[in-house]
Amino acid sequence: MKKIVIAIILIFILILSILGYKVMVTDNEEAELVEISSKAELEAIYNRDIDEISIPSKLLTLPFSILYESSRSFTSSMGDVVINSSGITPDSYTGSSAADSITSTQSTKEYSTTNIQVENVDEADITKTDGDYIYSLSEDKVVITDVKDETQIKIASEIKPGDSNTIPSDLILYNNKLIVISEKMKYSSSYYYYYNNRNSTVVTVYDISDREQPKKIKDYQLEQPYYTSRCIDGRLYVISSGYLKEENDEIVTYYYEDGKQIDPGYKNIKRIKDIDTTDQTILSMLDLNNINEAVKVNSYLMDVENAYVSENNIYLLEEKYDGSYSGVPKISSIFGLKGIFGAFEDDDEEYDYGRYTYIYKFNLLDDGSIQYDRKAKEKGQTINQFSIDEYEGNLRVALYNSEGSRIVIFNNEMEKIGETEKLAEGEKMYSSRFLGDRAYLVTYKTIDPLFVIDLSNPENPQVLGELKIPGYSTYLHPYDENHLIGIGMQTEEKVNRDSSGRVRSTTATITGMKMALFDVTDVNNPIQISDTIIGDKRTTSAILTNHKALLFSKEKELLAIPVNNYTEDFEIENSSDEYESIVNSYTNYKKEYVSEGYFVYNINLTDGFTLKGTITHDKTKSKYSYYNASRLLRGLYIDDNLYTVSEDYIKVNSLDDLQEISQLKIKED
Repeated sequence: MKKIVIAIILIFILILSILGYKVMVTDNEEAELVEISSKAELEAIYNRDIDEISIPSKLLTLPFSILYESSRSFTSSMGDVVINSSGITPDSYTGSSAADSITSTQSTKEYSTTNIQVENVDEADITKTDGDYIYSLSEDKVVITDVKDETQIKIASEIKPGDSNTIPSDLILYNNKLIVISEKMKYSSSYYYYYNNRNSTVVTVYDISDREQPKKIKDYQLEQPYYTSRCIDGRLYVISSGYLKEENDEIVTYYYEDGKQIDPGYKNIKRIKDIDTTDQTILSMLDLNNINEAVKVNSYLMDVENAYVSENNIYLLEEKYDGSYSGVPKISSIFGLKGIFGAFEDDDEEYDYGRYTYIYKFNLLDDGSIQYDRKAKEKGQTINQFSIDEYEGNLRVALYNSEGSRIVIFNNEMEKIGETEKLAEGEKMYSSRFLGDRAYLVTYKTIDPLFVIDLSNPENPQVLGELKIPGYSTYLHPYDENHLIGIGMQTEEKVNRDSSGRVRSTTATITGMKMALFDVTDVNNPIQISDTIIGDKRTTSAILTNHKALLFSKEKELLAIPVNNYTEDFEIENSSDEYESIVNSYTNYKKEYVSEGYFVYNINLTDGFTLKGTITHDKTKSKYSYYNASRLLRGLYIDDNLYTVSEDYIKVNSLDDLQEISQLKIKED
């Protein structure tokens, strides 16, 4: 008996010693970024066989962890698959200076640019222009079209960036350089191989000083699927994200630059403390003003489901469901007031169940390098990049869950300094927009509240007013300082009553697309001053999910968007009266397929929305022609002409009356 008592005392001394050690090392483990220490650790992470708890914690909880079932899943490896180089070898390039490039690309024409979120932070798109040329995607090619003479537009050259498995996704135009961002597809008979997201990101830079003979000057390949990109003052940031890859029983740690494989090893992959994942996100930076410098590549173990980029920082957002039991009890539950046996009690009060958003902040340094800063965690989820905004050193984030929608404000250290009350409980947030000291939120269940929020005091943001109207906006765009454009869906509310006439429920049905113009001059009482309904419940548009599809100019009183609906409905003249007949004809369900058209509106504060007409690129009437229909419709203006661009055609119409000036077929049948 005496020996047993001595053994118990020794065990507790050992436990207390370990706890003391844990307290001492805690102060040295404040950094959130953890470097992968060995190849074995990386392989363990890949196999989801790593615990995010310290060695002392493992020793203390080992006897208890056996009693719990881990919630982690196991991801098997793919076996032997070889990734080959893209086979792209750029020509030697000395290049002109940035100043020379600016001079040579400067156009005297007035032309539209991509609809972006942050000033001076360019976003990639499927169509770009410099006023003299249009750069667009057509299936697996990039087409450069000479539009200096609007009556005789012609193809200057075409680019095929890679082999048949390399499909261009996005374009960036910077001075005399065209950047083509593509996905290199990986094919296999294995469904899992496809599911496991094996595609790579290929970035190719062309010198387009001579548009008729583009010259490849740089390329690199990241071994994860393309996510998004930005260009800031000539620095190209490309983000790719997917699962960790294993090839030939080795975790992929390499990338390709100018046809050469570069392997910085496992040490280039960092993980975030307390984040357990097999997802990998790669951030790269290429200085387009110094093209001969090596691309900078940083790799982190994290997922990315939303991204926001300012001139100074990159914010990557990941959504996780927190509250599920980890499989190992917390030390506090073992050595807390309840004693050791408290670990065996299921105490739900310790867990705040729900979906959380993790926000990872990266600093953009003076030399363009990307440096991880810190993270924050907040309950709720975002919608898209417009849910996030950086303003005067603070980060504002719009979040929602079943408890309602709210805005949370963080300071430069990612510490929460303020938040609004929770708005519209039980409703989903459909859109948000930050404009200076104001924010606008749209939530919806059966009716659309537009909330106006004052953020001038970041520590005490206040809801100023709201407007309830049928439908909801999925995209909000500033018209001017006191007016806002909302684009979304029109709905009709239906009240359901029982046999006694009592209201039992309300439902809403989509009846068409809707554009609205809001006056928020009186922030306490926002009003809708104009709206227009497009089509019926079958009508859709790329603008509902992609802000780059919008063409807007307040000065030209121009708003234009692509609209998907029945091709027969687009055969109209430039008359709003005839447009009414089109809307009425949408109830005719004999139309057999959907195609794209481009709706062009006059917009001003006096008349609101006035349809000028539509432009179509697809005249086919075949039942099955939707699958061969023209896609990727974008619009842009150069001087007083409107150019619509698809995979098949580029058309030129007068902005004044939409009369066709010329057209060019850019895709072979």
